[in-house]
Amino acid sequence: MDFDVSDDRRMLADSLGRYLSDHYGIEHRNAVAYDTPFHDAQKWRDLAELGVLYALAPEDRGGFGGAGFDVVTVFEQLGGALCPEPVLPQLLATRLLMAGGVDLEPLLSGATRYAVAIGEIDAPYAVEDIATEATDSGDGWKISGRKSVVYGAHAADRILIAARHAGGIGLFEIAPGNADITVYGMIDGGGAGELFLDKSEAVLLAGDAGAMLQDALDWGALALAAEAVGAMDTANAMLIDYLRTRKQFGRPIGGFQALQHRAVDLGIEIEQARSITILAASRMGTQAQSRSVSMAKNLIGRAARLVAEESIQMQGGIAMTWEYPASHYAKRLVMIDHQLGDTEFHLERVMADLQPAP
Repeated sequence: MDFDVSDDRRMLADSLGRYLSDHYGIEHRNAVAYDTPFHDAQKWRDLAELGVLYALAPEDRGGFGGAGFDVVTVFEQLGGALCPEPVLPQLLATRLLMAGGVDLEPLLSGATRYAVAIGEIDAPYAVEDIATEATDSGDGWKISGRKSVVYGAHAADRILIAARHAGGIGLFEIAPGNADITVYGMIDGGGAGELFLDKSEAVLLAGDAGAMLQDALDWGALALAAEAVGAMDTANAMLIDYLRTRKQFGRPIGGFQALQHRAVDLGIEIEQARSITILAASRMGTQAQSRSVSMAKNLIGRAARLVAEESIQMQGGIAMTWEYPASHYAKRLVMIDHQLGDTEFHLERVMADLQPAP
């Protein structure tokens, strides 16, 4: 495996990291992430102008990236800054629209923002358990049901919906005005929404979309793994700085062996998380894609929780305060495990994949 970062990806990481550092500091992030509209419209336009969304699509579809390592490059920087902008839904929509042969330019330019509604209360992760129904009324498709925790619904111009119909699981598109949307803020920042669909008018994009949807979810899980690595890196750097500067009994607490061992253990966990994310990125588009992504999401769910808990334990009461960034990193790291499949769900996927064929 080639671990060298290409010049294009290095420049993208540098420019995106510099922009987020200069314009999306933790104070600004917290000011916009927890209040309506749960993101910064101007910063969204800035990110689009930087070409962040173009990195999510291959050249033959109008982008300049589209590989697993391009997605990792973008989301690792977003995770390091705890950026709440709805980039993840755009990645999911990019994969779905690519498979459906739809023009990506409005999405990649940032002019049209998408939300992707797949999960439901009784089917939060698995595509095959979707209960939302679509029917052909003769003069168009109508969708009925409820979609839960739809990331990006608070800022979407178009919504892609997975729904069951006579031919299986289909992919549909609606305008936000065709659904009753309850928007709310997430505990870790950013926004989401509940979609209540009652014979809502929709356009059919793909009648048999099960494989498309699973592919999009795999890419989303890879993005979350990379985001977690970026967030863990920043949280760990914050912890190391605290251990070096906080003094007790006349010496920095980082000099105490017990804390040194715990800090080293966290460093090992983070490097394991980085390695398995690299492995998953290298296998996108191969037969090992789903298994590799689930392996990464399972390991990172456990590692991210450990980093969150240990960083708070070792930094003490200050790490529980709103003003100190560690508390926000801890919340995001814990909640990443619950997006697009938690540790148990992905462990079950790996185990099922390893079962011999009957």
